Amino acid sequence: MRLRNVSLLIALLMGLPCARATNIPRADKIVIVKSTRTMTLLSGDTILKTYKVALGTVPAGPKRTEGDHRTPEGSYTIDAKNPQSQFHLSLHISYPSAADRQRAASLGARPGGAIMIHGLAKPFAYLGPLHRQTDWTDGCIAVTNAEIEEIWKLVPVGTRVEIRP
Repeated sequence: MRLRNVSLLIALLMGLPCARATNIPRADKIVIVKSTRTMTLLSGDTILKTYKVALGTVPAGPKRTEGDHRTPEGSYTIDAKNPQSQFHLSLHISYPSAADRQRAASLGARPGGAIMIHGLAKPFAYLGPLHRQTDWTDGCIAVTNAEIEEIWKLVPVGTRVEIRP
């Protein structure tokens, strides 16, 4: 009888970390403000975390066409996660929207794609937060590798993304 109680106690204790892991807050919205180079993760009205970011090399204005090196502006969602990203980890943003495609078509161009929130490629990971000294992406939102690991855990596929000027 005593051994059974010990076994039950061990089983319960081993289950506690799993129970706590399910209580990790999840973001339901990401707000990126290009002018302040910030990205905020929200759960309802609660701010989970704010990060400093690097943007596309032409940060002012919305993305218009493929190759313009601008970060888009508008409402999107996280529609995929890539654990094999060349930029450590990445979260794909649902750009282009129908309006983005229409704008590019009116200019006789393609809207582009592959806009992501990502970390740093292996050769540049050592830079850490120094990567934010300049906007260097092709239109993506870049954070450090430690930050994208944290973001990866907090942001599920389907999370809304609002990118503001």
